[in-house]
Amino acid sequence: MPVLRGTRLFDGLSMSSGPDAWVRFDGGTITETGTTPAPGDAVDLGDVTILPGLIDAHVHLAFDASDDPVGRLSQVDDDELLESMKAAARRALRAGITVVRDLGDRSYLAVRLKGVLPDGPEILAAGPPITVTRGHCWYLGGEADGVEGVRAAVRAHAERGVDVIKVMATGGELTAGTHGANPSYGLPELRAAVEEARAAGLPITGHAHGTEGIRRLAAAGFDMVEHCTFMTADGGAESDDDVIAALLDAGMVVSGTLGVVSEPGPRAAELYPQVVEVFRRLRAAGVPIVCSSDAGINANKPHDLLPYSAQMMVELNGFPELEVLRAITSLPADACRIGDRKGRIAPGYDADLLVVAGDPGADIRALREVVAVYQAGRPVG
Repeated sequence: MPVLRGTRLFDGLSMSSGPDAWVRFDGGTITETGTTPAPGDAVDLGDVTILPGLIDAHVHLAFDASDDPVGRLSQVDDDELLESMKAAARRALRAGITVVRDLGDRSYLAVRLKGVLPDGPEILAAGPPITVTRGHCWYLGGEADGVEGVRAAVRAHAERGVDVIKVMATGGELTAGTHGANPSYGLPELRAAVEEARAAGLPITGHAHGTEGIRRLAAAGFDMVEHCTFMTADGGAESDDDVIAALLDAGMVVSGTLGVVSEPGPRAAELYPQVVEVFRRLRAAGVPIVCSSDAGINANKPHDLLPYSAQMMVELNGFPELEVLRAITSLPADACRIGDRKGRIAPGYDADLLVVAGDPGADIRALREVVAVYQAGRPVG
């Protein structure tokens, strides 16, 4: 049974330091952990931190992280698209992201991918996001209108084996003719979606930028809201205390799709300070915030983006490092309903591990200094 030894161990909740910190696993399951002394058969990895594998709760494997990911979709068939999705998933895994939640594909390819990618991360798939006719991401194939149309769409998704229901509650940047501030569905449709998701035993999350769309998701009883930027009609962002209170009352989790790998474009640079203030107010109110990425949607968001998202959460939003580490491990595991086996280093949990040089609890940039990744106890090459 392999034993890994380092200097520090972040177990998904707190950081422990040695001189020894170690974890033992048997096959794909963690059996023991400790801080000192390390067993005699431990493999000494040096001055490293051992963490749970990271969880990115919002990615798009079907988008190729190019300057025109939507245009590319119209140029490739499903077989070619599936191959590029495999490459994207493997790239995420090499960065230590051992679980990705794909929140919008075409033809249920992410569902199909789960059964044909043994050397990739675990995939939680939503299938084509449910959207109004010509609404945000309509070209992925999830158009549904009216209460009965939405009910039928949720049932169809469940029958195809999705892990989560994703609904587009507002417009979005990737779809001409829509605007993030504008709501897409009325409250009756959103409540119908929740009822059908509950009946199928599935979690449900909603894409929403604008305040009214966020308000409707809370009123409908969604589990999570993606983005939650409180976008205004003029393209800015300004939080609303009443809507933040509604999120709290509904027990919702916010998935903040943060981060870029290089300097943001002019539009993003202008918006960032306003979004930072939104997230500070959400945090101050006590709304749980998962750190995710929206990887794939442009060239600044490749599929191994999550460590950069964590860096943004610390450097721009002012979140403490340990809180951010929880926001990419145990918190998204719980929010995605896999918290009984993912997101923690503890006996009985899956042996999904990330080993990095240095201490990300003191300098979040250490997440990018990958020494080793283990997926279900198997080293990732």
